[in-house]
Amino acid sequence: MTQCRDAGPDDAATLSALARRTFSETFGHLYDPADLAAFLTRHTPEAWAEEIADPAFAIRIVEQDGDAIGYAKLGPPSLPFEPHGIAIELRQFYLLTAAQGTGVAQRLMAWVIDAARAQGADSLYLSVFVDNHRARRFYERHGFERIGEYGFMVGNHRDTDDIMRLTL
Repeated sequence: MTQCRDAGPDDAATLSALARRTFSETFGHLYDPADLAAFLTRHTPEAWAEEIADPAFAIRIVEQDGDAIGYAKLGPPSLPFEPHGIAIELRQFYLLTAAQGTGVAQRLMAWVIDAARAQGADSLYLSVFVDNHRARRFYERHGFERIGEYGFMVGNHRDTDDIMRLTL
């Protein structure tokens, strides 16, 4: 059985491991191992604990039969763009490969949009790797539109990400 719930203080280590695993599953093959390892160092249990405790962040974890299979994290805007109105950013949205295409992403995105509105936001921003076509289509189906791009660093490797916005 799959359930979604708000992350709590006891989830920091789980989210740290899940963030490392989902990023590596999705993108690990693209990078030199040293660049990937450098990037993953930001996903420490301590860093996750700080964000879980910070009221500026909202983090939802998805579990299947008690095992974490995905998560979404909303937070203050950090992308290089000029926000319109009251903005919030979808900082991360990841599911393990086995959970993709099961409908879980739809439920998680519904939470993201509802949580952004509940925080008073009128714009929701995110970034997506330009070559992640599946994710781009998913976001476009939810009404996100491309508004620009920026350089996303993985270690010393620079990728191009599109910045997308959903007007709430």
